[in-house]
Amino acid sequence: MRIKEIHNVYFIGIGGIGMSALARYFSKIGKHVAGYDKTITEITSNLEKNGIQIHFNDSVVSIPKKFQNKKNTLVVFTPAVPSNHLELNFFMDQGFQIMKRAEVLGLITKNTFCFAVAGTHGKTTTSAILGHIMQPYKATSFLGGISENYESNLIFGAEEISVVEADEFDQSFLQLSPNIACITSMDADHLDIYGEHSSLVDSFKKFANQVTEVLIVAKGTGIEGLSYALNEDADYKITNIRQTNGYYIFDVKTPNSEVSDIEFSLPGKHNIMNALAAIAMADSYGVSLESIKKSLRSFKGVERRFSYKIKTDALTLIDDYAHHPTEINVVYDSIKELYPTQKNVVIFQPHLFSRTKDFIEDFAIALAQFDEILLLDIYPAREEPIEGVSSLWLLEKILNKNKKITHKNNLVKDIKNSNASIVAMLGAGDIGKMVEDVKTELMLA
Repeated sequence: MRIKEIHNVYFIGIGGIGMSALARYFSKIGKHVAGYDKTITEITSNLEKNGIQIHFNDSVVSIPKKFQNKKNTLVVFTPAVPSNHLELNFFMDQGFQIMKRAEVLGLITKNTFCFAVAGTHGKTTTSAILGHIMQPYKATSFLGGISENYESNLIFGAEEISVVEADEFDQSFLQLSPNIACITSMDADHLDIYGEHSSLVDSFKKFANQVTEVLIVAKGTGIEGLSYALNEDADYKITNIRQTNGYYIFDVKTPNSEVSDIEFSLPGKHNIMNALAAIAMADSYGVSLESIKKSLRSFKGVERRFSYKIKTDALTLIDDYAHHPTEINVVYDSIKELYPTQKNVVIFQPHLFSRTKDFIEDFAIALAQFDEILLLDIYPAREEPIEGVSSLWLLEKILNKNKKITHKNNLVKDIKNSNASIVAMLGAGDIGKMVEDVKTELMLA
């Protein structure tokens, strides 16, 4: 299927972060776009404001008439949609062209010069940084989070250059056609899909073999490519890191040049590594180091990636998507770097029964570092419960006496009772929707 031949695009699960970026894209290039989602969110409301028709009941009758013409309609769905979904089954029974989100992204990248950001951590921030660097070059960037510079998960440019997240879930990234790519990390994750860590690594190796021009890899990954690192020998290397007026300032050495005094405002050494990956990809394409430096100075960040919701002398509220032990460690390290003497409390909502089971010991160790821990129930997402796997089980594993199970209706009360001045809300489930209410109530206190 060629994109030019498509007139209508219908999304089942249009409110997802990846799906909504595609919906915005097709709308921008003049296609008729509509879709279904099960819940109203800020994302779906914004899509509707942009003229995209959305309904929230799974009903064939609710599908707009023009999207029931199979000759010129593409149906896009997410794997999170259940197999008994009425609308999905209607389109399947009628013989419509139906594609997964990853397949559609693959179709788009096949016809562009594609930058692909892969890795079990750091994809969204690195893609957003790279998309911001490449925006003057009219790249179109599909992001897994909302860029604070553009207030969107799509940075729309032209159709010649794309920046995409290369998602390892369900081997989605093997659908892409990357010209320049990076691999930030290959920690064990998605073991419900891969079974073993070695199978995950094998998929990354297959992805690496699909890169046609330049592959950038974090030093130590074990995959051959141009390496990047902090304060150690690598093809791309950051040195002389210091902090002033809320910014990191550092120097970068590339294979052929170097640039001094880059200013970057995101907290945490992991974000400097994300910036370096983006620098390496843009430099490999031929973007000048001075242009890169200018873009990094103005980069604001990504929502739910160490996002400050309250930042006063008395109280700091941080919202972060962290849902893996490595990511929790990164948040903790950033908090201790920025607020070494202040009491902190973490509110964590585990994401998936399988991930909780697979990494129970690592979650317990990561969470135990915080001064106080409040655990919400596991967010199931696409999964059914697993016997014996619960937040209570995780709580029992945490070797820190300042811990308890909390619930949504008690959350603000428990936060206030902790007397912590640094509050971190972490998780990939619906905890992100709770943050604004928590922020409002804490500011009223």
